[in-house]
Parts: sequence; C-alpha cells; structure tokens
Amino acid sequence: MPYKSIVTFVNSHAADMPTVLAAAGLAERYDGHLTAVCLGIDHTNAGAYYGGASALALQQSLEEARDEALANEKAVAASLGVWTISKEVVSLTAQIGAIAPLVGERAQLSDLVVLPKPYGPGRGVEDVVITESALFRTRVPILVMPAGVDAMPEPKRVVIAWNESLEALAAIRAALPILQAAEDVDVAIIDPPVHAADRSDPGGALSEMLSRHGIRGNVSVLAKTMPRISDVLCRHCEDRATDLVVMGAYGHSRFREAILGGATRNMLEVATVPVLMAH
Repeated sequence: MPYKSIVTFVNSHAADMPTVLAAAGLAERYDGHLTAVCLGIDHTNAGAYYGGASALALQQSLEEARDEALANEKAVAASLGVWTISKEVVSLTAQIGAIAPLVGERAQLSDLVVLPKPYGPGRGVEDVVITESALFRTRVPILVMPAGVDAMPEPKRVVIAWNESLEALAAIRAALPILQAAEDVDVAIIDPPVHAADRSDPGGALSEMLSRHGIRGNVSVLAKTMPRISDVLCRHCEDRATDLVVMGAYGHSRFREAILGGATRNMLEVATVPVLMAH
C-alpha cells in the first residue's frame, strides 16, 4: 500500500525543517497528502510554583508555547508554499505531559509518520516523547530521518534487520512499497540462534515471502563482533552503501531499553541513514 497520508511533527522549525522537506518529497513521490503538525510545548510544572504565582506563570508559559507554535506554523507554511502537493499545516499548543495523546490522535489515521532523530545535539525529552508516542499510540510505521538530511532518497539499496520478531515483520510489511522499488534488498541476520527452526537456511522463509511481492532479497548472516547490535548493523550498512534500514522497534520493554539501551534506542542515536521502524 503506498503512503497516501503522511504526517510530520514540528517541534522547532529551525531544527526540523529538513524532515519537513523530506516528508514533502515523499508526499510528492507517492501522490499523497502531507499534514505538518506544528507544536508549541509548555515545559513548566505548575506544581513547582507557590500558590499565588502558579496561575500567572502557567498563563505566561502557555502564551509562549502558543507563540512558538504559530512561529513554527508560519515557517513551515512558507517552506511548503512552493510545493504543489496536497498539504495542510496546523499549529497546536500543549503541556509536555499532554503531548503523547495528542501525537497519537494526530498520527493514528496516517500511513506514515516522518520524524527527525530524537537523540543528538539540540534534541530534548520532547523529541523522544513524540517519537515514542508515534510508535506506541498507533500501529503506524515511522520514518526517522538523520540530522541534515532534507530529502528522502529513492532507496536503491535497503537493509532489513531481521530477527523473526513481530515488530520486524510489521516494519517489512510497512516498507513493501519502498522494497518493491529498490534494486538491492539485503536481509541482515545478526548472530542467529544455533537451535532456530531455520538454522539450515536463515532468512529463507522471509526471502520466499518477499519474492512473492516481486522483491529479490539476499541474506547476510553476520556475527556479533561488536558489543552492540546497532554497531554491527551500522557497519554492515556502511559496507553496502545502504540508503535505508528497515527494522522492528522495541522488541522488549521500553523501560529496559531506556535504562540499559537496546538496538532500537541505539539505532535512533547513531543511524546516519533513514530508518523505517514499526512496532
């Protein structure tokens, strides 16, 4: 299914504009509709003020958040003005604690959510909240764009991170329009278990499934020669000059990922190419 409804969330127009332009390019490629949701986020905690000042401080901070949302909306509308795609730009104001349901509501009926990497210079907790809300309050795939990338390339070389999980399979199904147009699809399997059901042919069943969709994929079985799965995967992507990574998100507890790290969190930190994720 092509991506006919694409959503992106703008927290800071200065930092997020490359992602907006990438989303516009995707809407143009798939003849879809782009919705850019421009946010103004109030980061204050009203309970931290003494009683008499609380209401005044809250009003002022909400007004500042509203001004921020309108500034984001104005900048995004100006940048998208030259695009002849179907589009809309809206502004919303909310406190940081209300961002998650807002993102879920706005994203749940879309086909794809395009977001910047939530970790890195200039990024904060609100970027992580937006990304996780798009993943866990919907079943919509997200496309995470690395910093500085203002155009989603038409992926010719794609790596699928396959670990037989439901999340990885969901990401593959979501990526079918991209995989069908790719010239080279590589199924990367890192350190497969020796007692797996497909130990004699790792990734064979997946390759067969992909072939029925007109996708010719080869399988790469990789040893875990580095401490982190993400490092092995990123090195493999560099070796293959990969344009896009397709992978499942959070195969186990998000709390465990946040405290100990994991493939999802690490990829969101270190990826240098776009990553399509689904949960």
